[in-house]
Amino acid sequence: MKEKNELVGMGELEGIELLRHLAGGQLADTPIRIRPFMTLLMQYRCAIREIETKLNVLNEEFSLEHERNPIEMIESRVKEPASIIEKMNRKGYELSIEGIETNLNDVAGVRVICSFVEDIYYLASMLSAQDDLEVLMVKDYIRHPKKNGYRSLHLIIQIPIFLSSEKKYMRVEVQFRTIAMDFWASLDHKLKYKKNVKNPELIVSELRKCADIISRVDLRMQEIRNMIEEGEI
Repeated sequence: MKEKNELVGMGELEGIELLRHLAGGQLADTPIRIRPFMTLLMQYRCAIREIETKLNVLNEEFSLEHERNPIEMIESRVKEPASIIEKMNRKGYELSIEGIETNLNDVAGVRVICSFVEDIYYLASMLSAQDDLEVLMVKDYIRHPKKNGYRSLHLIIQIPIFLSSEKKYMRVEVQFRTIAMDFWASLDHKLKYKKNVKNPELIVSELRKCADIISRVDLRMQEIRNMIEEGEI
């Protein structure tokens, strides 16, 4: 039998300690009290696997029909316990299992890196049409970018997981991006939070310009692909 430390990652153990502290001692150091939080994280991981399976099936089907893969990469994560607790407190939500499930949509996250913008909308449409899940929210930051230039398509999906004693619906945030969008978002995050920047307003402005350039490159690459497929070049 595995020890508890092997069952729970170090990040989760640290989060449980922080959870006890922020909860004012409501969570005692017993497996019974800790287990609901551990179980919740496990359920979110299972929900991520369900989404990943669906995406991999769509990717394989598309590749057979079109001789290319629309998905370059799939990344996933469950938010660190410390981050969950920090967000719950910052938003003023009740710090409980029910509070986390009700108020947070991004505990489980899947990021889908696509080749072209058209692939994003195709995959999102095919995934949304499946009858065993429900799309709760759509945020289209591709057609309507954020002020800083951020572009991505976000779906909040409710999907069932099948446990030994019940079927339970879990929320997963699925982000669709092109390779270029992901490149920009990654560097934007690194540069934006650099310390001792003398002119942060200039940095924000330059990053927005880069985002606009990358968006034009995305569209041009798609046009080139279309010309190749239509036999124009």
